[in-house]
Amino acid sequence: MSTADTTTEAFANARPSSAEALPDYAPVPQSALGPALNEQGYYVGRVERNLYWVTDGTYQSAFLTTADGVVLLDAPPTIGHNLQRAVDEIAAANGVSNKVSHLVYSHHHADHAGASSLFDRDVARIGHEETRKLLLRDDDPARPAPEETFQDRRTLEIGGERIELAWHGSNHSPDNIYIHLPDHATLMLVDIVNPGWAPVYLSNLTEDIPGYMEAPATALTYPWKHFIGGHLGRLGTRDDVALHQQYMADIAASVRTAIDTVDPTPYFAKYGENVWAAVRGLLDATTAAAASPVIEKYTGVVAAADVFTASTTFWVMESIRLDLGYGSQVHL
Repeated sequence: MSTADTTTEAFANARPSSAEALPDYAPVPQSALGPALNEQGYYVGRVERNLYWVTDGTYQSAFLTTADGVVLLDAPPTIGHNLQRAVDEIAAANGVSNKVSHLVYSHHHADHAGASSLFDRDVARIGHEETRKLLLRDDDPARPAPEETFQDRRTLEIGGERIELAWHGSNHSPDNIYIHLPDHATLMLVDIVNPGWAPVYLSNLTEDIPGYMEAPATALTYPWKHFIGGHLGRLGTRDDVALHQQYMADIAASVRTAIDTVDPTPYFAKYGENVWAAVRGLLDATTAAAASPVIEKYTGVVAAADVFTASTTFWVMESIRLDLGYGSQVHL
């Protein structure tokens, strides 16, 4: 198996002429994989009682059937019209309404909310107050802004069912919320933990690394058995969240060691007045030094650890340097 350089633009700028020229990666552990998709390209299954989840293998949504209609939790566009097909399938099997009456946004990003406009304008859209501000700013017709908002906490009681919404501060995005269904032993927290998998680029494209690092501990304070992370093909467990927490802690510890030990002298001696070349060389070398032991430890344990750990390590390193001030030196 070849080891790919994924820490520099040289890798990003490569244009392989064939599939054979692409890098090889470690096999995906079977434990990371979810159920097979149907012919329409989705899977829908029961989480607990009248709570169901839907996946296309990459994105996830969930819905709750109630006496007052269906409550949809996120509307990823990659699932798109299969969201209603999944609802129809469950409604027909159980003799309940298939009408989506409420839609809860986990946060404002288009990859989780971009199919919202497929549902009637009279659907009650609910989200954090910052989600409304951001969607009004973005002015995307595919993502109507929520009319019902909250600041810190809100409990929804719909058709005899209870959903607890909470904002515990910025993490993946400024508006990303915790969606707790206590009567279904389920927590939905999107774009923090990808059960069985490493985070994608830059810690799941996270805007606030300190908040992202704190989020799993907050998630574990809730009582739940089932975890809906918003991505990939299976539900999560408390063990998945704890494993992600340890993975990120190992990255952070390794970054501190690398910052302390990688010598910047060769890069500035080599590139002289081209300061950006020196900075790039130093940051790439520090990232590689920090990522290497983490990749070795988690390959075969967390899917795609060898694919994205370097990217996440870079982003954690920048947060440790810039948010926490680690390694910062004041000129004498």
